[in-house]
Amino acid sequence: MARKVETAFAGHAQLLARSRVQSLKRAVRARTRVAACFVSMGLAALGAAQPARAAMNFCAAPALQTSERTNADPGVKALVADVQSHVNDTPHPLAKLHTEGTLPHEGIYDQSVEAEKELDLMRNAALAWRATSDDRYLKLVDRFLFAWVTTYQPSFNPIDETHFEGLILAYDMTASALPVKTRNATMVFLNKFANGYIQQVDAQPRPLKGTFANNWQSHRVKLISMIAFTLDNRKMIAAAQRLFIEHIGDNVAPDGSTLDFTERDALHYVTYDLQPLVTAALAARRHNRNWLPERAANGATLAGALDWLTPYATGDKTHEEFVHSSVPFDAKRREAGLPGYTGAWDTKNAAELYHLAARLDGRYTPIALKLAPTPPAWLAVCLPLPAR
Repeated sequence: MARKVETAFAGHAQLLARSRVQSLKRAVRARTRVAACFVSMGLAALGAAQPARAAMNFCAAPALQTSERTNADPGVKALVADVQSHVNDTPHPLAKLHTEGTLPHEGIYDQSVEAEKELDLMRNAALAWRATSDDRYLKLVDRFLFAWVTTYQPSFNPIDETHFEGLILAYDMTASALPVKTRNATMVFLNKFANGYIQQVDAQPRPLKGTFANNWQSHRVKLISMIAFTLDNRKMIAAAQRLFIEHIGDNVAPDGSTLDFTERDALHYVTYDLQPLVTAALAARRHNRNWLPERAANGATLAGALDWLTPYATGDKTHEEFVHSSVPFDAKRREAGLPGYTGAWDTKNAAELYHLAARLDGRYTPIALKLAPTPPAWLAVCLPLPAR
């Protein structure tokens, strides 16, 4: 009898053990399904819980190994050295920037140009931090970023505010390492900034005209796109792509010529028009979206506009600048003696544009290298490869 009880008890214990194992397996499978769900949703729930983290990583900016730091490109060394010389600087943010439509020494032009250097410094300090892991550069970004996002009041003039790409890139590269106070303040600022521009454009009658169809809109699209991908905001990304394609149709003709060339009779403005669009396309590319061949309703593409400019960039064609410009301010700048507003177009004006484009498509690399043997130092650190 005792043996029977003992046997029955042992059998019951084995059943309990098997039951526990099966329960554990079901729990593991359930957790695996939940984890897979999070992955498939792009960690949307986690993103909502941590809204201040940047997601874009526009810059690849791999950390330099010790040997690479020693043998780094002179431009890269110069960038780090320049940041080093500013490591103890105090930020001097302005509540407003204004250079559009003004000459040097007019209004707050000079103060704005000086202040814009701080936006570039933030970007360079973030790159230096990514390359060297030196926390002094991260602290510089934190100090300047917080000062600017809590002081500056957006005017939604894209020419005055185009240099904020430096601030956006600085946040993009450092967000996960920044203090919560700075991350959250920057998040609020960037949302206000991008949504304000989207609302401004969407309030305009269609088809878009004037400064909502020329280079101004290119700079709006750039700022909206960079912020949308940095914040990984799906609604904002959809708006950015919609506005990008719409603008290609408004600004670029099927043959690749731009509205700005028609208005200004200047390749200077073709470059100024296309560079922000290439930057927007790079932001999209880092999220596996290829905007370079995206066709507008009229069949125009960003690639077609770059191809239209290429014979001028290579020197096969030349152009006298601003001869038939319809904008009085161009004559004003020419009379003031500002460089580039008279005579033949200087092809080096397109060097940064083609170095950026080369990171979208390697076929632009030979043109970029012909215009400048090395890219701007910030770009060399940010995206060291010729094409992704």
